[in-house]
Amino acid sequence: MKLYEQTAANLSMLLQKKEVSSVEVVQSFLDRIELVEPYVKSFITHTPAMALDMANAVDNRRVGGEKLHPLAGVPIAVKDNISTQGLRTTCASRVLENYIPPYDATVVETIRRLGMPLLGKTNMDEFAMGSSTENSAFYPTRNPWDLERVPGGSSGGSAVAVSTGMAPLALGSDTGGSIRQPASLCGLTGLRPTYGRVSRYGLIAFASSLDQIGPLSLTAQDSAMLMNVISGYDSLDSTSLSEAVHDYTVHPEEDVKKLRVGVIKQNVSESFDPQITAAVMKSVALLKDNGADVDDVSLPLTDYGLGAYYLIAPSEASSNLGRYDGVRYGYNSGGDNIEAMFSATRGRGFGPEVKRRIMIGTYALSAGYYDAYYLQAMKVRTLIRRDYETAFKRFDILVGATTPTPAFKIGEKTEDPLQMYLSDICNITDALAGVPSLSVPCGISSDGLPLGMQLAAPPFREGLLLKVAGFLEQNRDYLPLRPRVKLPEGGEV
Repeated sequence: MKLYEQTAANLSMLLQKKEVSSVEVVQSFLDRIELVEPYVKSFITHTPAMALDMANAVDNRRVGGEKLHPLAGVPIAVKDNISTQGLRTTCASRVLENYIPPYDATVVETIRRLGMPLLGKTNMDEFAMGSSTENSAFYPTRNPWDLERVPGGSSGGSAVAVSTGMAPLALGSDTGGSIRQPASLCGLTGLRPTYGRVSRYGLIAFASSLDQIGPLSLTAQDSAMLMNVISGYDSLDSTSLSEAVHDYTVHPEEDVKKLRVGVIKQNVSESFDPQITAAVMKSVALLKDNGADVDDVSLPLTDYGLGAYYLIAPSEASSNLGRYDGVRYGYNSGGDNIEAMFSATRGRGFGPEVKRRIMIGTYALSAGYYDAYYLQAMKVRTLIRRDYETAFKRFDILVGATTPTPAFKIGEKTEDPLQMYLSDICNITDALAGVPSLSVPCGISSDGLPLGMQLAAPPFREGLLLKVAGFLEQNRDYLPLRPRVKLPEGGEV
């Protein structure tokens, strides 16, 4: 039995039965990392010694008879914009290349306390600004289903780590699709929780009113187990909400009879790759055949979502990234005077996409333009939220495609920012509305690439999303859990 091929739920069961040790589990994943990582580049920082030390500590606690959490001993990878005390946290940017936080993010503190060994920090688009993980200051991450293609972004490193068997679970962050989109392109389940459901304390901010931490995993059950760990109120996060946390794993495979399903017209567009639309509608038909009530629904403000998002998110980024000036921490280029130092530090420290979004945001917030751009975008956001509230009076969940196309080639869209932004067209309105949204595999393309279906639910109904995703998983027969990575020199691993 290859431990790195197991789901987190299976590993949890094996550990609790003492059929394997945590050290054995971690070593299996470390061996897999050594074999596969050179080809996909999913990590920025590796922590093998730390992971083995944590695993050994868990094993000693278990031998001593201590009652442990079900995920104790199950390793995890963490996106590199989530703070880790004493461990480099770069946001894939030269500005923070050598930054070591003095504290843990709340989610990291939690996984450490429970005894989940940390395998490393994963690659991402710089400051989470991108849809392909090509904007990392260090190197792009490659899709394991086809090494010439992108894994999606910005949580591409986390998605690839799970997809290749280098980690059974990973944490990502989602501002406008950065968990769901790479989950779709890498054949995973990826969940963006309700805004405020998971603490953002220690998440290095991109757009504070949109950012949210969430899980990437092989299965809905695995995501449910991790959601049980990271959900809940945190007094350190002013946006954290005190809604009670339910056990997401209670009914992950329950039937879908009488479920009211709305198919979002705008997210099964004729302009999308027809293979994706066909795969989504096949899954919709499966729900209908099993007793769900299915109907079309229109979210009229969807057409304005992309424009609103790319005003709101860059505006907040402009404000949040103002702190990287070379004075307090991070990269400092030096200079003859303070103005020259600021300019050189930010000019050399930030990559092209980050600079582009800072300029867009600064312009939108500038005197004379705030009302015309940022304020108008916020009004559109309110209307989008009302669209969802209206739709959820008729439907329990809303469904559509996660992405308009399968994974595209590396370099294909880097010279055309607008085309890159359009990659997020299916994901943005859920984020603007603050509702939970999940991507689950729904098919495979003629090129052998995974396709994803997106589910959205009313606030705090993550359990419903996981239940439906679990049902769909139990009825799929077309997609292996993990790909075989075809190597450039021939062969596969």
